[in-house]
Amino acid sequence: MLIGAVAVWALARDGSAGPGDPRLAVLVLTTGAMAVSTGLGGQDLALDRTAAIRWMPRRAAHVLLAGAAVAAALLTVQTMGVSMATTAFVVRDSAGLMGLVALGAALSGGQYAWTLPFAWLSSVFFAPPPTSAPMRVAMWMLLPPGTPAGTWTALVITVVGTTAYAVAGPRR
Repeated sequence: MLIGAVAVWALARDGSAGPGDPRLAVLVLTTGAMAVSTGLGGQDLALDRTAAIRWMPRRAAHVLLAGAAVAAALLTVQTMGVSMATTAFVVRDSAGLMGLVALGAALSGGQYAWTLPFAWLSSVFFAPPPTSAPMRVAMWMLLPPGTPAGTWTALVITVVGTTAYAVAGPRR
């Protein structure tokens, strides 16, 4: 996760992206979310069933802490001089991406949890500029912070993904 953040930071130092271009920041956040996605695989189904403490709060905390680590990696790299995104943008996108990762783990297991954020990022990078409400929802990753469509989409993805993973656990 840190290697990806430093690599993109090095690319951003030349100033070619421009101060208002969120693509590099989204690339760092998605790379970080994809890196931590393998940790959502779970260890053993029998262990999940016999634990003295319920797994639901642990799984939700795992997703939220991983999202905080992803956001912290980008914010830490930004302190070295190149500002790629605001804190509000980083928090919103890392939360939404971790929701996608958690949903991916619940649907297809930890080994393939990275596919949802990767697919969404790929479609966002090649989509036309958002002009309608459905396109703004689809392009939530690149919208400026404070945009209702971006904020609500990220929030819904975070809640749905975290809840699905917390309740169902990773697919076996």
